[in-house]
Amino acid sequence: MVEEKPNGGPLYRVDKFVVPEHGRDEFLGRVATTHALLRGQDGFVRDFILEQQSGPGEFNIVTFVEWSSQDAIGRVSAAVAKLHADIGFDRQEMFSRLGIKTDIANYTRLDI
Repeated sequence: MVEEKPNGGPLYRVDKFVVPEHGRDEFLGRVATTHALLRGQDGFVRDFILEQQSGPGEFNIVTFVEWSSQDAIGRVSAAVAKLHADIGFDRQEMFSRLGIKTDIANYTRLDI
């Protein structure tokens, strides 16, 4: 039997990216700026920025952020949008220009 966590439990944001080599440095610079902001937000628990080293998967960069609860997401999304507006960063433009593909979702933990 799979036991689902209530909405008040931790929330995990997992963003997977296919980043062409020519866009790697620019992309990781933007990730570093965004994650510096995330680390200072209420509800932040931990994060990882991962780069694929082997295996057949198509995603070569994965970011992982653990939040104490789903309640943090609305505030954090607004803070990220403000940061990006303040620095004139258009994420979709960069993704299109560099040919970056994404798979972005929030997850909860299953106890199985």
